[in-house]
Amino acid sequence: MKLFTFLFLLAFVPLKWETDFDTAQKDAKEKKQLILLNFSGSDWCAPCVATKRDYFENDSFLSMAKDNLVLLNADFPRKKKNQLSPEQIKKNEALAEKYNKQGNFPFTLLLDSNGKVLKSWVGKPEVSVEKWTKEIKNICDSHK
Repeated sequence: MKLFTFLFLLAFVPLKWETDFDTAQKDAKEKKQLILLNFSGSDWCAPCVATKRDYFENDSFLSMAKDNLVLLNADFPRKKKNQLSPEQIKKNEALAEKYNKQGNFPFTLLLDSNGKVLKSWVGKPEVSVEKWTKEIKNICDSHK
């Protein structure tokens, strides 16, 4: 019974979003998974908030992601109360310099474990979460 309870609770633990590219890359290589990098403005960008709520917190996406993706978030909050550490700001700015020079928000990329861009989406996806999740899963499957 304890094992069942543990497994049941484990199924509802939210996936961890990494905030460090090197850690995400190491995890992706070890697990043979792709990296989903999301640039967000968590406290000022309405489409970012909607993408998180409607896509990244969706059960269909979460179920697929746990076995196929290392999730990486580069957040750029504006409110003082949400300010990131200087170290994290520097990391996020370096990611933006490499992957988001146009400053799009939200901006989501699918990367291989070497950091090569496989696919990108500007703004909130325009397809259903199911179609979007399937598209990502198909790309993941083709890189195994």
